[in-house]
Amino acid sequence: MTPAERAALLTAPLADLADAAEVVASDVVYEGRVWDVRRDRFRFGGAEIERDYVDHTGAVAVLARDADDRVLLINQYRHPIRSRDWELPAGLLDVEHEDPLAAAQRELAEEADLEAAEWSELLTFATSPGGSDETIRVYEARGVSATAEAFARTEEEAELVLRWVPLAEVVEAALAGRIHNSILLVAVLAAHARG
Repeated sequence: MTPAERAALLTAPLADLADAAEVVASDVVYEGRVWDVRRDRFRFGGAEIERDYVDHTGAVAVLARDADDRVLLINQYRHPIRSRDWELPAGLLDVEHEDPLAAAQRELAEEADLEAAEWSELLTFATSPGGSDETIRVYEARGVSATAEAFARTEEEAELVLRWVPLAEVVEAALAGRIHNSILLVAVLAAHARG
């Protein structure tokens, strides 16, 4: 990084800085059912560095809100943390060439049997940039209504529980440490901050 680039980081409006280091080697070291682990060797700061990370497809999530300022939450079993946690409807960007908004609409229908008349992007964030390239795009959905037909759910989704909760109550649960899902936390706090 040049002194001018460093100075710009310290004085410019706060924003992440794209910096595509030169990748000299990239290999999949573990091929998983849902995502892979990739090992990259890259040049950075005059040295070659090697890092392993989860090579993720990316995902979308939906903060559905009703006219009473309630948020739709789903409760789902998550094996890695051995917990049934509260979440937003969400899913992988695993359909080739699918538009992220279309994926969000699909996930709301598949997980909650709902559709929405109004959609807007709330935010996009990197879930764990030190160990994964996953980014999540969260959409806000309003004007929610039931879909024409219900979806069949299997595996962990077979026991989904849906609950409409006032946004203020979700924020209070987040600040009290009673809910832990990162997507839910980021989305409801952003929605609350925006008013």
